[in-house]
Amino acid sequence: MIKTLGYAAYKAKEALAPFTFERRDPRDHDVVIDIQYCGICHSDVHQARDEWGGSLFPMVPGHEIAGIVTRVGPAVTKYKVGDRVGVGCFVDSCRECDYCKQGLEQFCIQGMTGTYNAMERDGRTLSQGGYSTTIVVDENYVLRIPDTLSLDAAAPLLCAGITLYSPLAHWKAGPGKKVAIIGLGGLGHMGVKLAHAMGADVTVLSQSLRKEADGRRLGADHFYATSDEATFTKLAGTFDLIINTVSAPIDWNAYLSLLKVDGALVVVGVPEEQVPVGAFSLIMGRRSLAGSLIGGIQETQEMLDFCAKHNITSDIETIAINQVNEAYDRVVASDVRYRFVIDMASLKTPEAGF
Repeated sequence: MIKTLGYAAYKAKEALAPFTFERRDPRDHDVVIDIQYCGICHSDVHQARDEWGGSLFPMVPGHEIAGIVTRVGPAVTKYKVGDRVGVGCFVDSCRECDYCKQGLEQFCIQGMTGTYNAMERDGRTLSQGGYSTTIVVDENYVLRIPDTLSLDAAAPLLCAGITLYSPLAHWKAGPGKKVAIIGLGGLGHMGVKLAHAMGADVTVLSQSLRKEADGRRLGADHFYATSDEATFTKLAGTFDLIINTVSAPIDWNAYLSLLKVDGALVVVGVPEEQVPVGAFSLIMGRRSLAGSLIGGIQETQEMLDFCAKHNITSDIETIAINQVNEAYDRVVASDVRYRFVIDMASLKTPEAGF
């Protein structure tokens, strides 16, 4: 077993604290990764605080993992020691269902194995995430990070990046398409960068104009404040695709009215409460209300390669592990531009508390 240092939530709503645990020794197809950086996703906060229910403790969060391969199992063929790799939101799946065979492991019928807050396929071992020094993952669930991407700024691509890339690719964002991104946060800023690189006409719909300069720097062609009621009148029937990245409750009916005929509003942010939707909001324009999760392994690698080609990474603020609880509060307050990334070297310093 591999002794591992990490930070864990021991109970719901408690501050994360130092935690020592063990990873398995590598099996035939396993890759051992020295974690260099791990991004902080808002879902880390939700799950560590048990805001969605069903959280498993103690919990080491983190599914935006970037690091270096240090060991490989005897049957590994895809990676070698020294490779730059990433691990995203899941580390296994059934591998047998139709979705797994199609490269849609995120929709595995038996359920994907989350990188943390999940039981591994043996039904006994609690998966633990990237706020730690080391992780051991089957090679088929590891991603290659291109050399041109810095590991720290690439880490959030493993969740925030693929969460936006997948719906943009599925709904064919590109030249001639008008795409709107609701919210300019950790997810939204990636949506702007990716949609712009795909060649779409990109609009940011934000509560205020406070981040307009940032939005345009990231690639937005237009920026509107949703607190201004005139915005919804002016933009009625404008967009082919709208992606809602916010977790706060908003009126989806109002945003559906901004779609063209056959347009789609795709939800990737998860509000804590149910959101009512009126039938007329859909039928009057043959509009679609859809959802998107992340991507499978193949699509996530495609996204990383696309980002390397277009020089896209996340805008980050790097922190030490002992700042994680402050960072959680700042994520909730939307006080980060645009993604926190933990430097895991800080786990091995006296300030970490081990």
